[in-house]
Order: sequence, then structure tokens, then C-alpha cells
Amino acid sequence: MPLPRRCTRIALFAALVGKLALPVQADAAEDKTLSPYFLIEGDPAVDRLPLSKTRVKVDVVGVIADVKVTQTYQNRGTRPIHASYVFPGSTRAAVHGMRMTIGERVIVARIEKKEEAAEQFDDAKQAGKSASLLEQARPNVFRMSVANILPGDIIEVELRYTELLRPEESAYRFVYPTVTGPRYASARHANAHQDDTWIHSSYLTEGDAPTYTFDIEVTLSTGIDVQALTCDSHEVDVEWRDRQLATVTLDPSEKRGGNRDFILSYVLAGNAVHSGLLLFEDQDESFFLLMAEPPKRVESDDMPRREYVFIVDVSGSMHGFPLDTAKVLMRDLVGLLRPTDTFNMILFSGASSTFAQRSVPATDENVRRAIRLLDTHQGGGGTELLSGLQTAMSLPHEAGTSRSFVVVTDGYIGGERESFRYIRDHLGEANVFAFGIGTSVNRYLIEGVAKAGFGEPFVVSKPGESAAIAQRFKRYVGSPVLTGVRVDFDGFKAYDVVPESVPDVLAERPIVVFGKYAGKPNGKIALLGLTGQGRYNQTFDVAATAPTAHHRALSHLWARQRIADLSDLGFDADGEDSREEVTALGLRYSLLTKHTSFVAIHETPRNTLGAGDEVTQPLPLPHGVSNFAVGGMTKGSEPPLLILAALLFAVALAIAAAQSRRRRAS
Repeated sequence: MPLPRRCTRIALFAALVGKLALPVQADAAEDKTLSPYFLIEGDPAVDRLPLSKTRVKVDVVGVIADVKVTQTYQNRGTRPIHASYVFPGSTRAAVHGMRMTIGERVIVARIEKKEEAAEQFDDAKQAGKSASLLEQARPNVFRMSVANILPGDIIEVELRYTELLRPEESAYRFVYPTVTGPRYASARHANAHQDDTWIHSSYLTEGDAPTYTFDIEVTLSTGIDVQALTCDSHEVDVEWRDRQLATVTLDPSEKRGGNRDFILSYVLAGNAVHSGLLLFEDQDESFFLLMAEPPKRVESDDMPRREYVFIVDVSGSMHGFPLDTAKVLMRDLVGLLRPTDTFNMILFSGASSTFAQRSVPATDENVRRAIRLLDTHQGGGGTELLSGLQTAMSLPHEAGTSRSFVVVTDGYIGGERESFRYIRDHLGEANVFAFGIGTSVNRYLIEGVAKAGFGEPFVVSKPGESAAIAQRFKRYVGSPVLTGVRVDFDGFKAYDVVPESVPDVLAERPIVVFGKYAGKPNGKIALLGLTGQGRYNQTFDVAATAPTAHHRALSHLWARQRIADLSDLGFDADGEDSREEVTALGLRYSLLTKHTSFVAIHETPRNTLGAGDEVTQPLPLPHGVSNFAVGGMTKGSEPPLLILAALLFAVALAIAAAQSRRRRAS
């Protein structure tokens, strides 16, 4: 029997209120946008949490880090599963190997063209074979897929990468990203590019610890005494063998610490920096790496008038800790402006708003007004960085004033390359500086924005760092270290040198040049440029350096740098020539790239239990990131909403009762 009309209205109203009062849970069948979603528990026979642990072993020798990551997958359910897991990596990682272990059997992965690797993996999955596939979604985001994990199986997948450590202001830093933050994308899921589908990932709710354990061990062999060693991100134990050799292990209390970047920093005695020439001779090719320490910064009081446009992210993923940290940073940054400087502020989320129609003098009153405006925002909505950049570019600009754009964000967007292209195509002479805010920022976006705009990237992982980083920003903007940089080769037959040109040096970090060479290692390499005190010339005698097999990683590092120049920022990443060269480099040097993947297949069919269930390993929200990044609520907000829901429902009942009484009276 149908419900009376007023009961139907009440039921519909209650259903609507119920949706408002409960945390957002995405249904894959109803989700129309390419967006992350919260984990929904399903059939208990299917293990939805197959990743049991991640172990990381790092060996740092001099300036090169060799990293081994082992992911252990275990099926505790009663049905076969096919698991996928999205995880981050360093933007400079040269991923050069993978292998899969099932019981006593070890399968070494092959590097293949991306489409061919995916096809081989799918065929193996359908045939009941256990297999693993490692793909690159972004230069710092990877996806591991493991097919046919049987009940009771324990499968280990190991990947290896090499990274060059580049000090800044005499401090070395090794960063191991542990979790990929949720990305905002305005595209529809049905029309999404294959490289973007990973954005539709499941997440645990705010404050939930990772369901898998995390462990990392770093062996540090510096060749020079270590003056200071710190890890501000995690609790660690340090064992010293001598002042040049140390082993850093994670404290047992941090076994669920895979929700924030692991950051290890160290300074060598006397603020020394590894610089000089490294050589490696392979059977067919020879490689070199030049790390040249730039001159010390010359401070200048004769700075031109500057205009600063701050482009600040106030989207949902910035709610809470990230936005609070951004506000502290903004106070520190604008507090450094001179009265002769002008500034403006663009606040962006799903749309953009502007502090002033044109930049205003950096007076105390204007600075206070800008901070008050920022304080009114608590974080909400999508992350449309491109809209913020376009708004900033539309602002009128006073001729003769040096302009800098300062982007402040956690970087949780899916359309990085569109922003890179826009910056490179439109900003002209303006420098762009990017500040990443949070414990697990999107370093690909932060570093890419700065590189595209000939600026510098910064990462603020906690509020206490903002003052020191703001001072560094002031130094970088005030006076570059070296301009007009040129590398000359005299008697040294260098070729395929990357980067092709060296931009102005703003930070006090070594200038790095990779390349190949022909013949005997003879001749000289000269680094030329201009400092605040005049011409600069630093010369390296090639014959004084002997090639060594210990520097075998140079081939991978050179190829990774060449690939980065071709495809990372996306200026011509989709061009046919770029695609072919990146593919050829990946296959030749066994590197994971946008167009090449690793695939490992156990050739004996193992699954006789029937089709497996697709499982996406849920990710923890990065430490300090709220449910607003996924579209839900922060913890503690549910009771007020439930109370509101109850009040609204009571009002609806009262209205319905009053209408009923009026009808009876009439």
C-alpha cells in the first residue's frame, strides 16, 4: 500500500538529511568524476587489505643513493584476488629493476613498452598465472598490480632505483615519500586518460593509521666526517661505526609511520660539499657526471623594486594543518617585503578570488588586510591551480618592476602538466617560486612549477620551518648566485650533455651536468658565469680522475635526466619524437618511464579457483590531511551535523503535523 503523501515527503526529507549527516562514501557505480573515494568494506571472503608491509633499504655512497623497496602482499581471504597499489617515489628516481618472489621462486621482471607489458600482464591474469606489473603514472607516482594472489599466498615484489643527492646550502637531504595524497581532477572518469585513472583511488579516513607496516634502513657512507645528522619526520636510531659511516634504522614505534615522507638530513664537517668529476666506462659507452660547487652568494642592497603575487591554495585538501601552516608561512613571507615593494594575493580552490584589482604597496596596513582575508578561509572545494595562475597573469603589471609569482599549495591536483605548460608559455620574465605545504606534498608539481618558471621549489613540512624558509626565499630573490652559466669542454670529447643549458643559479647547490664522452678521459671542463663580484671561472682537469666501476649508476642517472628533460614537464611530452626517444631510452637502459613498464610473470598457471576479485589497496591520508581532501568531514564534525539532522527532521515532523491538523479542522 502506498504511503500517504505527507509520509512520503517526510521519508524523502529524512533520506536527504541522512546523506548530509553521514561521511561521504563513493559508490564506484555512481561516481561520475575522476576523484578519490573512501574505502567501503565488502565481502569478508575478499581480502581488501593485501599489502602487509613495505621495507626500504637505502645505501648512500658519496652523492648516490641506491634504494631497494620490497612490498609484501598477502591474501588472508578465501578467494583469489588481483591487487593494485598506488605509491609515490622520488621525482629524481631512476627505477631500473624489479623482481617477484613467490615461495622459493624468483622471477626477474622484463622492461617492455607500456602497452605490451600491460597486454602480457592481462594475458597472464586471464590464464591464472601470478604476475606483477609496475607502471609510471607520474614521474613521482607509480602503480603496482599483482595478479592471482591465492588464499594464503605471500608474494614479495622488489623494485630498485638510483638517485643523485644534491645538497642545498651545504645540507644533504634524502627523502623517501611514503604515501600518495588524494588528487583533485575535474575530468570525468569515463573520459579520463589512462595515466590519470590512478586518481580514482580508495582512502582510509582521517586519523586512521596505515593498514600495512613500514620500515626503512639507511646506510650512510660519506667519505667525509658527518657534522650533524637529523630526522625530523620519524623517530630513528643511529649507529655510528665512525664519523663517516652510520646506519639509521626506524624506531619500532614508527611501524605505522607510512603516512608521511621520511626525511633524513645531514651536514658534512666544515659544511663541505661533494664536488668534482665522476667517470664510468661501459662496454659501448662512457659517462661523466660533473658536480660543481657554485660561488658563495654575494648579498646586495641594490635590489630593484619588486612585485610579488602570492597564489595560495585554500582547497579542501588544505583544511586544517596544511592551511594553518600556509598562513604562518604567508605571515613570514609578506613580513619580509620592503615598503617599496608591491604585492597581491590570489586565493584559489574551485574558483579564484583576488585580494586587490592591482598590486598594492607592502605597507603594514595592506599586509594586515591580506592576512585577515586569508584567515577567513578554512579550506574547501576543488584545487584549480590553473585558474589561479590565469587570474594572476591577468593582473596589470607596472613596467620596470621585477615580478615574482609565489605558489603556495600541497600540490594535490591531477593536471600538473597543464600548469607547467601555462607557466612556460605565459610568464615570460617573471620567476615562479613554489612552496609545498604538508608532510607528503606532491613534489612533482612543486618542483615542476618552479622549474617551468625558472624559480626555486621549497617544502614546508611543519610550521616551525616557515621562518627559516622565508629567509631563504628572500636571499634567492634578492641576488642570484651565478648568472650567464656556461660549461665549456677543452680537449674532452663530450656529447649528449644534459641539461643542454644551465639556468641562472639561485640556490647554493652544486651545478650538475651529465653526459657521455668518447675516447680517453683527457682535457678540461670549465664552468663559466657571472657573480655579484664579476666573472667566474672554475676548471676541472679530466685526466686527474680515473673511471671506476663503482660509478655504474651514472648510465641510469644520465638516462633519467635526459628523460626528465624530454617528458617530465610535458612541454612536448606527447610529441611523436619525444615519445619514441623516451621509449628507446627506457628499453636501452632498463628504466621505468611514461612509455615503458616492468612485468614479471610466473609461467605456471596457479589459480584453479576461478576468477579473482579486483582489489585496490586503500591508502592512508597523509598525516595532517583531513577528510575534506576526499570530500568527507573531519573527525569531530559528525555530532553537530547529526544534531542538525535531528533538529531538521523534528521540524519536518512538526510542519507535517500542523498541516494535518489544519486539513482536519477544515
